Amino acid sequence: MTNLKKIGLTALAGSLVASTAFAGALSVSGGAKMSYTADTGNEDNHADGNRFGLQKSVGFTGSGELDNGHTVSLAHYIATTGSLSSTILTYDMGDMGKLKYHEKSAAMGIEIIDDLMPTADEEVWNGLDTGGSNETPNGRVSHGGTGFNYTYSAMDGLQVDVGYAPKTTSDARDDGGNQGEGANRSSSSIAIQYTGVEGAKIFIGTGTAGAGATDSDLDTYGFTYAMGPVTIGAQHSEIDYTTASSDLEQDSFGISFAINDNLSISYGMSETEKDGSTVTQDLTGMSVGYSMGGITIKAHTNKGENLQQTAANESEHTEIAVSFAF
Repeated sequence: MTNLKKIGLTALAGSLVASTAFAGALSVSGGAKMSYTADTGNEDNHADGNRFGLQKSVGFTGSGELDNGHTVSLAHYIATTGSLSSTILTYDMGDMGKLKYHEKSAAMGIEIIDDLMPTADEEVWNGLDTGGSNETPNGRVSHGGTGFNYTYSAMDGLQVDVGYAPKTTSDARDDGGNQGEGANRSSSSIAIQYTGVEGAKIFIGTGTAGAGATDSDLDTYGFTYAMGPVTIGAQHSEIDYTTASSDLEQDSFGISFAINDNLSISYGMSETEKDGSTVTQDLTGMSVGYSMGGITIKAHTNKGENLQQTAANESEHTEIAVSFAF
């Protein structure tokens, strides 16, 4: 995001919430990004509507230091259209690590490493849906977007993330509110990343995700390795459901090449098998990224076949985006 304008919110916060003893200043940021997007079924249909879009999200961030030297920061990311938004409260304890509480649309624990394959733009699953269901293809480990994440750097090159989602998947509550009774179950997981070997990143994660009245066991591991301008990667993920014949195994691969300091290209693929099914979900994608001065151009085209192990269930997604820094 590009910083657009800084405003002091102390007086405003005091007038709106008179009972609150604390108020501060938040920095407002946003971005200048325009995109062109084409999906399956739209390429030859001139009545499919406008394919151009402008980024419509803003961020409010602020931080302060406590007497013990620790810092507290707050970030609100809000979309001016639709319902996409998230809030992150961070308590930074220095060498003792960071504790974050995410509300909606955030990665915690194992989800931080759900897909670390090298790419010049987006992952191979971005923009694909499962036959109009508005869901991304299966196989990636995930345990919800609302909850706590603790990050600790135990030694040079080693990072540990522990995530906990309390009886929710992706929900938000104002202060004083609660989700109420229901069948939701809590999720917890851990992710470990090691970059102590030059050019390499090795990662592994495990956990349990709650969904309704059932749990699923999550596991993933993989690596990336950079050799000059080339970066390669491989990752294996498993999701074991309590429901019979629904376990998933996914293998992902990626390679990126930095042609020069400004231009990069990449190719990726993944295969997901389902217990009891003879149909394999196949995803492929290509990306390119170019930057020069204050302008960045990125593009990717992804294709999915046999989505969610359903024969002939296909989806394609192509997106070109131009961003300006100022």
